[in-house]
Amino acid sequence: MARNGHQGFGTIFSTLDAMRRAQARGLAVLGFGPAEHGHRVVASGPLWRLRRYAGPNVGPLVLIVAAPIKRPYIWDLAPTASAVRYCLQQGLRLYLLEWSPPSRRTGACGLAEYADDAMAEAVAALAEDAGAEMPVLMGHSLGGTFAAIFAALHPERLSGLVLLSAPLCLPPGVSPFRDALAAMPVSWLSEMEIVPGSLLTQVSAMASPATFVWSRVVDAAASAADRRAAEIRPRVEHWALNEVALPRKLVRDILQGLYRENRLCAGTLEIHGRVVRPGDLSLPTLAVANAGDEVAPPAAVAPFLEAMAGAETRLIDYPGEAGIVLQHLGILLGRDAFARIWPEIVAWIRAGG
Repeated sequence: MARNGHQGFGTIFSTLDAMRRAQARGLAVLGFGPAEHGHRVVASGPLWRLRRYAGPNVGPLVLIVAAPIKRPYIWDLAPTASAVRYCLQQGLRLYLLEWSPPSRRTGACGLAEYADDAMAEAVAALAEDAGAEMPVLMGHSLGGTFAAIFAALHPERLSGLVLLSAPLCLPPGVSPFRDALAAMPVSWLSEMEIVPGSLLTQVSAMASPATFVWSRVVDAAASAADRRAAEIRPRVEHWALNEVALPRKLVRDILQGLYRENRLCAGTLEIHGRVVRPGDLSLPTLAVANAGDEVAPPAAVAPFLEAMAGAETRLIDYPGEAGIVLQHLGILLGRDAFARIWPEIVAWIRAGG
């Protein structure tokens, strides 16, 4: 009975995924789909694909790690709101690691397979395509968390690390979002090999309606007269509707290991039998955090940097802004972010950390 109930639960949300993607296609017909900068896929594996963006052939080498939740075009949402275009205009050579939808072959993959195995394959493929130069690894949200784990395991393969609104330290009390997620049982995962994206969206909204529901209303009111915000808002909604499922094991590893038990910051996270500690990360590291972002506030970032003994670290405070729909996305979309924060990021990369 329970097994059939859980399977039915997953089927309902899989159907909802399809319905939400259909809504996204409707927005695309109206002109609010992604208009991404030119790129080509230069390598791929069971879990990933590596994009190379059309742009400079010389200059600092950067590998973006997309978050596994949603599609990667949040990095390149529109010509007026694109971290990809900004980096290319500043002379960076740019690659992006995107995650493939899970299949029966990859449905049992977890944090070790994503943040270690797949990323190691992608970094090796990048070296083959771009040459021997070691890249700066850059990630937003859980993409930044994955980047930090990989960098702690393999610092010798990278030249630096940039973490944008990345949840790294998640002890009780760091944010209401963390506490709500940690309090949720994970029994609902037990019979789903693949977790539908719309279910993950619902869980996030339940954990923090202020972050994922009401903040949209507040932002819309605060930027009602802003023409740029009016262009961005439906594009963000398109991105939010374009759901991506995740393997059950990866979701469990994130909820249980990172959120409930705070293993990464506590130095108790095991990846293929190796314990990952913040002190293992010896690379120059730049982080950006937004105090208005419940997903990754400064208190979820600063303790990790402080525990990186001997490494050069810097934390930039981004105050957030209106017209970005969700504060968690501000660093990738905000007008002030591109005017004030991104010049500092690029200058840090150019200076070699």
